[in-house]
Amino acid sequence: MDPFSAEGELLTIHNAFHQGQYQAVLDFDTSSLSQSNITTARVLKLRAQIANGDVQGALASIEKEKGPDFDAVRAFAQHSKGETSTAEKQIEQLVEKFSENATVQILGGIVLQAAGRTEEALSLLSKHQGNLEAIAIITQIHLQQNRTDLAHKEVSAARKWAQDSLLVNIAESWVGTRVGGESYQSAFYVFEEMAQTPSSTSAKSLVAQAITELHLGRLPEAEAALNQALQQHQQQQQQQQKNDDVEAVANAVVLATLMGKREEQERYLKELRGGHALLVDLEEKGRAFDAAAGKYAAKVAS
Repeated sequence: MDPFSAEGELLTIHNAFHQGQYQAVLDFDTSSLSQSNITTARVLKLRAQIANGDVQGALASIEKEKGPDFDAVRAFAQHSKGETSTAEKQIEQLVEKFSENATVQILGGIVLQAAGRTEEALSLLSKHQGNLEAIAIITQIHLQQNRTDLAHKEVSAARKWAQDSLLVNIAESWVGTRVGGESYQSAFYVFEEMAQTPSSTSAKSLVAQAITELHLGRLPEAEAALNQALQQHQQQQQQQQKNDDVEAVANAVVLATLMGKREEQERYLKELRGGHALLVDLEEKGRAFDAAAGKYAAKVAS
């Protein structure tokens, strides 16, 4: 039986992870799991621990563990700490020996893509044997490449054999958000259900809902969803946790800009960490603007 199917014993922890409910993943009872699924569940718990900001705790808990799954987690943890060169070298070594291992494929693909090694990431991820997370990451990569056609093809193929999968619904909604038009509304329905259902809500799903609201031009509704996500962000800061809620802050910058709230925009910009994609993009566009403006600068006669 597929452990991630509707009848599988990993479905609950798997869905919780991809909904951004990292504490629920950490609290998941694995005592009744079959031996063949213990490592997979452990890896999800470790990834949730890393996502919550406890990288050192995750590393300490597997200090004596051996095997490609835990080695891949160690590399991913190093990457999360900003030790990207070390992480890449570790992943390279794992790929040479264990490219058929699902954890190596997933975490290796993430690390390689983050390093700009897209073709290597896709090559590794393409080795998967019906792994929906690998398909979701491949979809994300194609969207980053502005290859919506390839992303749509990837999701459509998965839909044929994983019709009721939450992860396929999410990936399909990512594509819909890029395609636009009526697809915005379809994506909204998926993310709204996740965000507003008590058993599945999280900062991650609230941000996703807010993004679709932004695309649909519903700014007050987007603001309401982001405010909920930001409340969770503040609670997690108090608990010294760092999570995907930083995306709530990034999208709050966008929303404040659209609504003309300059003070809020500047406040949220200060909350973002230096390496965030939004800040990098703003800096690149600022340099491009200055370069373009310099070509048309008024010349003062001497």
